[in-house]
Amino acid sequence: MVITTAGAAACAKCKFFDDGDTSAELGLCRYNPPISQPSGEAAGIWPKVEASDWCGHFEPVAA
Repeated sequence: MVITTAGAAACAKCKFFDDGDTSAELGLCRYNPPISQPSGEAAGIWPKVEASDWCGHFEPVAA
């Protein structure tokens, strides 16, 4: 098991982070499917994360 620090495993460096091709500090985590909503007409929502956030599913972006 690889042990990383929060800075090394930041969302901005993860292959599952979708920043929408902007330099914003917010993005979407694409690791899990979108969260469904109570209303059948509402679209699912991807979790919003900050570029400096991190979690245990981190995988670095391929070079």
